[in-house]
Amino acid sequence: MSKFFNSLYKELEPYTPGEQPQDKQYVKLNTNESPFPPAPGVIAAVNSKEAEDLRLYSDPELKPLKAQLAETFSVDTKNVFVGNGSDECLNYAFMAFGEDGFAFPDVTYSFYKVIADLNHVEKDIRPLKADFTVDIEAFLGEKDENGNFKGIGRGIVIANPNAPTGIAISLQDVSRICEANRDHVVIIDEAYVDFAEEGTSAVALVGKYENLLVTQTFSKSRSMAGARVGFSIGSEALIQDMETLRNSNNPYNVNRISMKCAVEALRDKAYFDMNCQKIKENRAYTKTALEGLGFRVLPSETNFLFAESNMIEGGELYKALKDRGVLVRHFNDPKISNFNRITIGSREEMDVLLDAISQILSYPDMRCDS
Repeated sequence: MSKFFNSLYKELEPYTPGEQPQDKQYVKLNTNESPFPPAPGVIAAVNSKEAEDLRLYSDPELKPLKAQLAETFSVDTKNVFVGNGSDECLNYAFMAFGEDGFAFPDVTYSFYKVIADLNHVEKDIRPLKADFTVDIEAFLGEKDENGNFKGIGRGIVIANPNAPTGIAISLQDVSRICEANRDHVVIIDEAYVDFAEEGTSAVALVGKYENLLVTQTFSKSRSMAGARVGFSIGSEALIQDMETLRNSNNPYNVNRISMKCAVEALRDKAYFDMNCQKIKENRAYTKTALEGLGFRVLPSETNFLFAESNMIEGGELYKALKDRGVLVRHFNDPKISNFNRITIGSREEMDVLLDAISQILSYPDMRCDS
């Protein structure tokens, strides 16, 4: 750290992305990327006239992409914000609506803590239940004399489905939280919602609650993690607030090629549906196989599984898999340190994982009961 570094940020602990080792070829199941290539139209867009036009700035109003998002989600373009990845959407939301702080679960996407600290937003961290589900009551507040919940007096952000647990809350519970906290913004981060049961997305509630902001990404279900495109859907007023910040910071935040690729990805619904279905099938296959190997696997509505074994510690399994060329994500938080988060890849990749785990568990010196 230099002597010139702003003292406001000296205690900031940056987000730690999933590792990207270059020493050898790995089966990469640690960053929840798609195992499938982007839609054919996306690949064509990379080689299109947009590439020749990179000498020109991108559209600061992102009109083509906003129009396609509005059509896809049956909203008005005024209800759509587009970011350089959903993390940028979340960052602007914390900046815009975090004056009273934000509350979120203790086991969730760790970037929320970083964004809060970066923007000097007070954090109110509330524990998950023992079964790793979100404690809905913890986000409703006390009741008034009429028996109505009064809210918790600050903003709320909930990943739904949650990461790294993979567990989703119901649309009814989202409504309860929005209803109780009408004086503060409720952010529902839906990075993984396309792998959940139909009817999980809170986009359907945006017209009902002016305080609801839903954020999604192209990184997972649309195979575009490297393009960095995310979006938020909310009331016109919320979107205007975020646009004020974007246009004061980086009005050309999404490049020409990424924007064109995102439009093409949205247009190819058949390819999107097919890949989501494959992930769901591979998830079920892997969950059954892991349980057959003695693992406890939390119910998942995402493109990953969160699993632990009573035969080997989580950190040891992570290391043993890495030694065998398979990357999974391990977290040091004591509450979840015995778990590993396993991205759902192709069937072939999942078989490599399962074979590696079988080999590891066959060695007595690797087991907890040795």
